[in-house]
Amino acid sequence: MQTKHIVEAILFAADRPMSVRQIQQVFPELEQPALHEIQAAIDAISTDYLHRPVGLKLLASGYRFQVREGLAYWVSRLFAEKPGRYSRALLETIAIIAYRQPVTRGEIEDIRGVAVSSGIIQTLLEREWVRVIGHKDVPGRPALYSTTRQFLDYFNLSSLSELPAMEELVNIDFSHTHQPPLQQEKSERPQTDQSEADTLKAAESKTE
Repeated sequence: MQTKHIVEAILFAADRPMSVRQIQQVFPELEQPALHEIQAAIDAISTDYLHRPVGLKLLASGYRFQVREGLAYWVSRLFAEKPGRYSRALLETIAIIAYRQPVTRGEIEDIRGVAVSSGIIQTLLEREWVRVIGHKDVPGRPALYSTTRQFLDYFNLSSLSELPAMEELVNIDFSHTHQPPLQQEKSERPQTDQSEADTLKAAESKTE
């Protein structure tokens, strides 16, 4: 029972999702419960909160307490700062990376039909939603991008298998973003000139 109370307190106070091993490491070295004991405590806590407005959620990085989905609107009114809004171009880019990873910037551009601005890639890297996992073995060796656990945590997912089917993304409403649905990023241009597109890719590869 004492282990359960300590685990509950750790999860409640943590500012990030915690894995079973991370919870174990919070205990003094000589007092660390076995991993299976901590997991049993987590399971018991999850049961305790099953019918409460706050629950224990397993995400890609571990467990965290969070408000039930139906109550998020009310809790959000506590905070003056509103959640960030993202352009359609950024959302399309992260969706392509999530479903086609690992993928290069050039491949993203081929799918979207426009040049991807450096600002979008930089934003995704700074938010730690994507990371470079290597370089493709082609001329220029472009970077290969993949999503991260932070991306899954942000979108309340425990694994990529929980992503909606691609068919469900067709009718996504992007009207809440800063830009109208058909407006492109300022630095994006249609790839109507193949030689120009090749030049852009060559320039990109030299900077990587």
